[in-house]
Amino acid sequence: MPSVWTRSAGELHREYIANTEAFYRAAGRSLAGELDGFMRAAALGLWKNSGAVTESEVAAYNALYSKGARPPEALLWDLTGKVCAADAPLPPVFLWGLAERDARSGGDCSRIFVRMVTNILLALAAADGEVSRAEAEYIADAAARLEAVCESAGVKPGKRALDPLEYVTTAEPSFVDKAPPAGNGLAQGAKPEGKPAAPPAAAPRRSLEELLAELDGLIGLKDVKDEVKSLVNLVKIRALRVKAGLPVPDVSLHMVFTGNPGTGKTTVARLLGELYAAAGALKTGQLVEVDRSGLVAGYVGQTAMKTAGVIESALGGVLFIDEAYSLASGGENDFGREAIETLLKGMEDHRDELVVIAAGYSGPMERFISSNPGLESRFNKYIHFPDYTPEELRGIFLLQCEKHGYVLSPEADAALLGQLTELYENRDGNFGNGRTVRNIFEDAVSRQADRLSALAAPTKDELMTLLPEDLKEDDA
Repeated sequence: MPSVWTRSAGELHREYIANTEAFYRAAGRSLAGELDGFMRAAALGLWKNSGAVTESEVAAYNALYSKGARPPEALLWDLTGKVCAADAPLPPVFLWGLAERDARSGGDCSRIFVRMVTNILLALAAADGEVSRAEAEYIADAAARLEAVCESAGVKPGKRALDPLEYVTTAEPSFVDKAPPAGNGLAQGAKPEGKPAAPPAAAPRRSLEELLAELDGLIGLKDVKDEVKSLVNLVKIRALRVKAGLPVPDVSLHMVFTGNPGTGKTTVARLLGELYAAAGALKTGQLVEVDRSGLVAGYVGQTAMKTAGVIESALGGVLFIDEAYSLASGGENDFGREAIETLLKGMEDHRDELVVIAAGYSGPMERFISSNPGLESRFNKYIHFPDYTPEELRGIFLLQCEKHGYVLSPEADAALLGQLTELYENRDGNFGNGRTVRNIFEDAVSRQADRLSALAAPTKDELMTLLPEDLKEDDA
């Protein structure tokens, strides 16, 4: 692959926007976050089959974001590790829902998605002026996986995506095939005769100490932190007993997180996966987050396949099911029960490869777990996430300020604490906790922008400082 691309990252971003906007017009913009994540994962697999990973690929990766979304900030070492570890991504969960909707309505949003993915991957492959056979075969395989979802749901045939194999211009070997084993003294790109080339090492995993420090750095959640540290200690001692040849009792690592929205359940679940991986209880520690729509399909027999696919993607890590009680919210014939049975089987079949965390409001979650003996036997550890206090909510706001380069005037700080205290004292079951704070911060930034737009040349301090009037809610 040439070291200099014939197309800039800006051009690739414009092409990405053109393709995704066409898809959003048909399917809706709510899918943007999941779509961007899938396309970046697909790009990693593509570059594993390309001739090199350079700063050009980094720029292209950072250009894969939808209109209005925050761009990624990958670095070369980070991207190289991700490329080496990449596999062809599973079809995104939302595609099942689109396909089922298309099958009912006669639409073609799911087919449009397949064409969009093919177009974007071809644009990335051709950005250097060449498309190798390995790249084309990868794109064709990715499109076939997506098409299989459409066909299994019964979506009517539509306009086919481009055939990537028609665009092959070079037989250059892939990046992984070209990479020499570390430390063998060969020049970059050389290949030792008679031996397969080994990919460079992936980015190092964070240590247990680093992860525990991040856990300690979270606002509030003292009891939650103590529970998590106790679980990690259990895993560490079990590993030492196994190493010493001592017996270890069976212990379920699956658990239930209860609490209101915005209390840090997903954040802690992500950290817990990494902690278990660092302690040796899980292989990779990634977090896969779903809700009912990510597990339940609309036709007989498809829910089991959909749920099994999600389980497969979470192996080696944590499967986090938000509002898990919704799986049992229907009647006897509801497909959610099929998802539960498939989930229970997957937990049994992969007991050493998977941790499942079911999350939601306290009361509904307790009723959900007690509704099924299989759930009761596997989920016997509960961690409750309390609402944040006004001072803790203020701390979350200040973290947002620090992250984005803002400060509060003393008067604004006092006004903020008063506003958060009032919200806390009048909270109900829908209180958003951290989400509410983030909304207040974003509204304050917007009001500050409106206020400063009247100034000819605001100073740096003015650009950074939030005043009491920036925190006031608009009159109803």
